[in-house]
Amino acid sequence: MPLLAHGGKTPVYTTTAMGIASLAVAAFINPLGHLVSLVGITLLMLSAFLANFFRDPDRPIPKDAGILVSSADGHVMFSVRERATGRRPSSAEIETERVENDELTGDWFTQPLDEPSSFVTEQRWERVPVGEESDGDVWRIAVFMSPLDVHVNRTPLASTIAHMEHRTGKGRRRGPFLPAFQKESEYNERVRTVFIATGEDGNESDTAIEVTQISGALARTIVPWSEPEMKMRRGQRYGMIRLGSRVDIRAPASRYVPAVVGAEAGDANYPKGEYVYAGKTILFSPFGK
Repeated sequence: MPLLAHGGKTPVYTTTAMGIASLAVAAFINPLGHLVSLVGITLLMLSAFLANFFRDPDRPIPKDAGILVSSADGHVMFSVRERATGRRPSSAEIETERVENDELTGDWFTQPLDEPSSFVTEQRWERVPVGEESDGDVWRIAVFMSPLDVHVNRTPLASTIAHMEHRTGKGRRRGPFLPAFQKESEYNERVRTVFIATGEDGNESDTAIEVTQISGALARTIVPWSEPEMKMRRGQRYGMIRLGSRVDIRAPASRYVPAVVGAEAGDANYPKGEYVYAGKTILFSPFGK
């Protein structure tokens, strides 16, 4: 039964041991005018903060057919229907007139993928106006993770990891790092992972789900524990983001509908958006059910 996430045991156990040792020195050797005691108490407080941050509780995973569970703990910022307006250019397309450049997000080819919901490369998206919906649309749900939330991320469905890519702002080794609760933070430093659904027989289907781990103003480290071609169970841990951050989940609108309420909806019952739990809360239900 995991209690602490990967990478959490060393800092928690080290600060705890140092804190206890400092208090022992203060009690049995020399407190140096309570300075050693103060150091010990500070280290134990730091250990408690780290233990809370790295906590990784077990979760009951829903068994309902066809659902997608949340990949993150936190409040739902928004749920929006989108369509692709562009994609990352290939090496052959990079010098063409159909490539637009953005100072922070880089180059975009102005023609989207033939099948946007395949998510084979990063795409540029816009909100779909009411009445202009199409089969190629996707739903995006954004979950804001505060520094006090569990930061372990989980897979939304039984799947195989098809793609995993790390992106930063153009011309930057790292960043940008806008506050994660801002919509514009979607182009912060991020890791985009595409999961291809697998059936009970273990064979892959044609359903792809895109999950993007987005760093925030404080969170500067995204830690994937998995890699392409790995087989994943629904709700399985696959990585984490350290400190406050955000996770976006995109699913084909022809196959799924949102099952949660975002802050953008203005629902008085969820002024900050519905709170969801990674691996436990049903984020999307099958379309038509």
